[in-house]
Amino acid sequence: MAVARLANKNGKTPETERVRASLNLTYFTRTSIMSAQDSERWREQLKGLTFDVFGTCVDWRSTVEEALTKEAATKIGSEAFGTLPPAIQVRVKSLTGQDWADFAQQWKTSYLRFTRSFVPGVTAWKDIDTHYYDSLVKLLDEWQLSGLYGPDEITQLSRIWHFLDPWPEASKGIHMLGTKFATASLSNGNQALQRDLKDHGDLGFHILISAEDFRAYKPDKAVYLGACKKLGLEPQQVALVAAHLNDLKAARAYGLRTIYVERPGEEEWAPGEEEYEQAKQWVDIWVAEGEGGFVEVARQLGIA
Repeated sequence: MAVARLANKNGKTPETERVRASLNLTYFTRTSIMSAQDSERWREQLKGLTFDVFGTCVDWRSTVEEALTKEAATKIGSEAFGTLPPAIQVRVKSLTGQDWADFAQQWKTSYLRFTRSFVPGVTAWKDIDTHYYDSLVKLLDEWQLSGLYGPDEITQLSRIWHFLDPWPEASKGIHMLGTKFATASLSNGNQALQRDLKDHGDLGFHILISAEDFRAYKPDKAVYLGACKKLGLEPQQVALVAAHLNDLKAARAYGLRTIYVERPGEEEWAPGEEEYEQAKQWVDIWVAEGEGGFVEVARQLGIA
């Protein structure tokens, strides 16, 4: 009988549907194989790992908030506090833990504005230590706290960025990854700052690479490609590990591979936003918060 050859209401016969299903299966199978092969290929080529530092390797927020709160409490309890203008005494005593958290965020935001607006060869050079000092002076004035600290105290407080505590698994993960890959920091932080961070957190990088080395700041091309050159590798042999998708997007534009390690409060792009969702398609390794951080990166790269 010809019943099996009758078309359905959409004009499709059972035979054509079977052929279509077979073709779709073949397509998706081939696509999956090609995707797996591409994934395996870049992992085999990978020789070096560069790491963003602020927020990716170290928990700047908790450390800076604690330092600001503690320093204010110390000042309030000091004999010199009574010699300060009454308006400053009242002001600093009124500030809460949340206020100091907001202050810390504004301090960090000033760093982002500074580095992203920097134009090599046009903007006068300033390293990150100097920026953090200058921005602290400015913020204290904006918060009606100018005069609370003397110049030496401001210098000391601004150096808290040298002693940020690492994320719990960061040291272990970097040391693990260093058994198979060349590892390097790739931070806007100047060399002196990074040396202290490395020692303080036992971060274990084989080499420290700073944007300062190239007289530019991320996301400038010179920083990413300069890092590859310092490692003696081609961009496709190097991955950037970062907790910021915009940093990874810039690195990818210059040929580096991308490893995203989510950290609390660090991502600027929100889930559901177009750029965030698109990033899921191009990030090479995506480690969500709570999945093990750098230790999970090591596992995915074949290090037990």
